[in-house]
Amino acid sequence: MRLSCPLGTQGARRTAIPEALRYVRIGNIVMSQPFGAAETLRARLRIGLRLAMKTRETDAVAVLRSAIAAIDNAEAVEAPARGEAIPYGGIAGAQAGVGSTVVARRDLSDDELRVLLTDQVAERLAAAGMYEARGRQDLAIRLRREADLLRTYLA
Repeated sequence: MRLSCPLGTQGARRTAIPEALRYVRIGNIVMSQPFGAAETLRARLRIGLRLAMKTRETDAVAVLRSAIAAIDNAEAVEAPARGEAIPYGGIAGAQAGVGSTVVARRDLSDDELRVLLTDQVAERLAAAGMYEARGRQDLAIRLRREADLLRTYLA
């Protein structure tokens, strides 16, 4: 994707491409994508997912969806402990209606997201080693490619 002119000034004049361009490799396609300092790791993963879907790279789509799901799971709030039975009827201080069961998710820092993604890479590399030990080179190569794709987002 290339930004040719700012919003609202289409056709007026061309602006320079931002200096902070990183190249995203999806399968055998290399695309330049602007990533500013404001872009979070999660946003970059979502942009990469969109690009992978547009280019129909099924392996990249699966890897990026898996990484985003891992982040979503890490941001989930722990469920309250079970043990006490809630009596039937109204509960003092309870809210009813739309949104009453919605709980705010945890916000993970960019460093926590990097650790999570690094763990995803390590899991794939460990599994690739296990597949190689059992003679499944095809699956080991696939997992190593997945790990390399995730590493591009850590750089």
